[in-house]
Amino acid sequence: MKRDFDLIVYGATGYTGRLIAEYLATSYRGDDAPSWAIAGRSTDKLQKVRADIGAPDDLPLVKADAGEPASLLSMCERATAIITTVGPYQLHGTELVAACAATGTGYIDLCGEPAWMRRMIDAHHEDAKRTGARIVFSCGFDSVPFDLGVLTLQDKAREKFGRPARRVKARLRKMKGGMSGGTAASAQATLAAAARDPALIRLLTDPFALTPGFTGPSQPSGLIPEYDPRMNVWLVPFPMSPVNTKNVHRTNFLLGHPYGTDFVYDEMMVAPGLGEIGRVTTETFATMVSLFGIGGLKHGAGPTREQREKGFYDILFLGELPDGGRVEAVVTGDRDPGYGSTSKMIAESALCLVRDVQGEGGIWTPGALMGTALRERLKERAGLTFSAPR
Repeated sequence: MKRDFDLIVYGATGYTGRLIAEYLATSYRGDDAPSWAIAGRSTDKLQKVRADIGAPDDLPLVKADAGEPASLLSMCERATAIITTVGPYQLHGTELVAACAATGTGYIDLCGEPAWMRRMIDAHHEDAKRTGARIVFSCGFDSVPFDLGVLTLQDKAREKFGRPARRVKARLRKMKGGMSGGTAASAQATLAAAARDPALIRLLTDPFALTPGFTGPSQPSGLIPEYDPRMNVWLVPFPMSPVNTKNVHRTNFLLGHPYGTDFVYDEMMVAPGLGEIGRVTTETFATMVSLFGIGGLKHGAGPTREQREKGFYDILFLGELPDGGRVEAVVTGDRDPGYGSTSKMIAESALCLVRDVQGEGGIWTPGALMGTALRERLKERAGLTFSAPR
């Protein structure tokens, strides 16, 4: 069915939504441009965003409100795919997923809320398969670099050894840039939900929470600082690991376990040195407190353009095979992870979904549905590198 637009950016008046709209307006012009629109609750605010980002005066504006399901349904019927930054998704995203699943519309978000993601899988995966809706969660720093980093490493392992690495470790070696106000709001909503329903805590701590019917081997918690003799560094917990690890296991699950049913995966951050463990751990804890506490990052707030452009990240993936074989991969990004890189990643994920890949409907991960095609897009357009040197 022909739709009015390839893409609609829903939540374009928010901080990250505006960055996505600005990226599309400046990076895709002329014959290369998708047909797209921006959407939100206020037409006046949408008009201001359109003017501020230098988009054409005729860029369409779509009024839609998370509190008005009929408006979401109408929006979905007009687009091949919706990019949504309207979170926390557990508070404002459920009706949109339902509308996309019902209308066969593609859906791309930045979700890092695994309990809600599991609820959506249980409620809408079968509907989406029936209508052809391809719903893809976690298309930002959570969890694209990690999902595709593991994919890159396993490609190298199969090339070098003829089989995948059973054990993979992701190590965030360097990062400059913060998390978003949306991440803060999502974390607060998740904690509030867990306080109301303690059963959610079990799901939040389960690495296989997003693989219904499958539970693999015991996984490292990543919660205790440790010394890595191979890298000669100290490692500390990585706050985004509980989301990323679940998505990596779901990718393996959706693809029929190409990494093996005995696959073990964890993520940690590199501390600069022994004397730095306390500082890095304290900073990580302080970041989480600011995310969860009152007076933390405000939803819709974010860094300046200069701060975004000075940000970066570098992730090392280490693969080990049972017979002692080893393989490595590296993923880097040229902007701060929470905003500059994330806004490019989700925009390119949406374009990959619309332009580059086929696939049946259902609730997917970026790696399982878009894999190599998305990796090539991000290398060409979004400032990421993926390499497997040995």
